Formats: sequence, structure tokens, C-alpha cells
Amino acid sequence: MRRAIAVARANLGKTAPNPVVGCVIVRDGVILAEAATAPGGRPHAEEQALRGIDASGATAYVTLEPCGERSSGAASCSLLLVKAGIGRVVIACEDPSPYAAGQGSERLTAAGVPVEIGLLADEAFATLHYQAWKDAVNGHQP
Repeated sequence: MRRAIAVARANLGKTAPNPVVGCVIVRDGVILAEAATAPGGRPHAEEQALRGIDASGATAYVTLEPCGERSSGAASCSLLLVKAGIGRVVIACEDPSPYAAGQGSERLTAAGVPVEIGLLADEAFATLHYQAWKDAVNGHQP
């Protein structure tokens, strides 16, 4: 998860209106791929990390809960992880958006993918400025 936080930190401040997210995909202790949310907020970190790899049975470490729905109509990150055959997802922080909170985790769990939430949550929340994201999606001014 520390690697996912570091990957995301590299794009901090470049992903508005979306939060910066880091995703590292690991199998048998080997990093298969890593990505952060792209400048402008799309594509999402998980989407980029999954491109061109065989992720079956791997673990995805993600700094913020994968999206369960996309306003753009594109496949959600949780669906992409399921379709890729990810074996487990470890999430630092739940998405604080009242429109998204829990959806990604629920979709993964419903598809039989084990989900663990909270690994290095405080570090990810502080380092990646998720309080600002939480305030924005809940209508609070900074």
C-alpha cells in the first residue's frame, strides 16, 4: 500500500475534479503494474494499471475504494477488477462520496472477490488530501 500511496502522490494536484488514486497490482510478491489517476481525473488508476496485463489471481492495492458506477457510462473500476480476475482487493480508504461510498466494495464482494479495507488508511487520507475530496463531495467549502 505504501507503494500505491507513493504512486498517487506523484500526481497530487493534477487530477481535479477527481481525487488522486494509486493502484498497484501484485502477484506472488512481484509488482505487475502500477498507476495513478491521470491528469484531469481520467482514466482512473485501476483502469490504467489493468491495461495489458494478466491480473488473474493477483492482489490490487488501491488508495481509495474503486468506483462502483461511472457517470461517464464507462465500466466501473470494480467491474474492471472483477473482469480481470483479480483475486483480492486491499483498499486504504473508503470513498467518502455519499453517491459512491461502499458501492465498489459491495460489487467486488458480490462477485466473490475478497476485500480488505483500512490498510494505511490514515497515511493515505493525510498524504493524498482525501479530506479535501470528502469536503468537496459533501458540499463543504475548504
